[in-house]
Amino acid sequence: MNLYSLVRQLMVCLLSLGAVSSVLAIDPPVIIDPPVVEFHMDQQDIEDGQYSLKEIIKQGNLLFDARFNKADGQGRPASTGTGAPRIADQPEFIRTSAPESNSCAGCHNIPSSGGAGDIVANVFVLAQALDPVTFSVSPEFSNERNTLGMHGAGAIEMLAREMSDDLIAIREAARAEAEESGESVTKDLVTKDVSFGSITVLPDGKIDPSNIEGVDWDLIIKPFHQKGAVVSLREFTNNAMNHHHGMQTTERFGLDVDADQDGMVNELTTGDVTALSLYQATLPTPAIQWPKRPAKRKEIRRGRDLFNQVGCATCHKPELLLNNPVFSEPNPYNPSGNLHPDDVDEVVKVNLVRRGFLERVEKGQNKGAGIVNAFTDLKRWDLNDDDLNHFANEQLPQGMLSGFADPDDFTIADQPRPTEQFLTRKLWDAGSSDPYGHRGDLTTLTEAIHYHGGDARESRDEYFTLSEEDQLAVIKFLKSMKVPTK
Repeated sequence: MNLYSLVRQLMVCLLSLGAVSSVLAIDPPVIIDPPVVEFHMDQQDIEDGQYSLKEIIKQGNLLFDARFNKADGQGRPASTGTGAPRIADQPEFIRTSAPESNSCAGCHNIPSSGGAGDIVANVFVLAQALDPVTFSVSPEFSNERNTLGMHGAGAIEMLAREMSDDLIAIREAARAEAEESGESVTKDLVTKDVSFGSITVLPDGKIDPSNIEGVDWDLIIKPFHQKGAVVSLREFTNNAMNHHHGMQTTERFGLDVDADQDGMVNELTTGDVTALSLYQATLPTPAIQWPKRPAKRKEIRRGRDLFNQVGCATCHKPELLLNNPVFSEPNPYNPSGNLHPDDVDEVVKVNLVRRGFLERVEKGQNKGAGIVNAFTDLKRWDLNDDDLNHFANEQLPQGMLSGFADPDDFTIADQPRPTEQFLTRKLWDAGSSDPYGHRGDLTTLTEAIHYHGGDARESRDEYFTLSEEDQLAVIKFLKSMKVPTK
């Protein structure tokens, strides 16, 4: 009998005696390693002006790039990725249900910290809520998503706030008019030249939402997540820290509360979340990286003209006007569990135009405003039809009405959650964010354009009527838009 057979036979005997667990049982080690993050910012100190904006952003960068360990509080053995308690059997790391990373930059790293991610960094949205966890990547358990880049996110959040303000003002004007007239009032929901359908308000104040398009019934634009499900960088950060890393923030979970029973409390402070939000808000804005050779510059301009000509710019709007380019933290539309302006003495502000993150509108026109060249309309669309349904693979609906809307205010019981709708992809980093598609399973822009069916079918078909030379000009134009590198 060889040594392998002898050891195998011994293990069988031990198992039959129920002895393996006692023989192999070893108490976990006492962690003596220092935490990766040894300094945490206090929110009140930030509001009192004890830190410069540069210092706050530096702390956010440190936290974004930090590879958290157990001494920091990494892991959530007794809670789900949504914060719900569970029996303490959560794996240390699990690719499907998470925690699956110990650093934000572990996924957001192309071409640099805060950027997009390769398909190997895909996440499985909604699996984090499962108890017990799932080891399957089947679409019946989760929605597989590619990592998006965060560059230019401050301008995107501010655009969403202004658009939400406009839509809600339209709703409230309709409500006041209906109450005064005693008749139902219907108004178009248009902001920044983007139509979100129409809204009807009944004399009793109830809302008929059946013609609202591409946005939740609360009319709050949620510009983050590919489904448009998250209001702000702050909400995104509070969610992701717990979901992906098992790091709980005090504003979401409370002071001195060990919600995940890992022996650590106050893992991230409210000030830390402010710093992380400001770091992401001030990441450099993507833009066309113009080549030096005149012939190549000319071809990019031609590709841009063709992009507009075939109708791509209908949804991928080349520019949106940001009336107030001052990013402020926190966001007034933050749902509960996230800091709100009413919770602070002073909001933290940064002017995205003055600091060079956005182009300033020409002098004399909308003084102080900024131009956001993100190539999106921040609206949800369905890109699937009978012939082209590559983007219709998801089964689980994502998102819910925020705390700013009461379901009883509507004439319909509950908002449907179409699994085939996605937020219009920002293209201003298309040259830095391959692969493409919500799963990152398309390695070329030609494929991404090819699978545009449904709401985008007409523009897609127009593109493929172009000559190969013209199609290539469009591709080169899209590839010219990149995240700035040092």
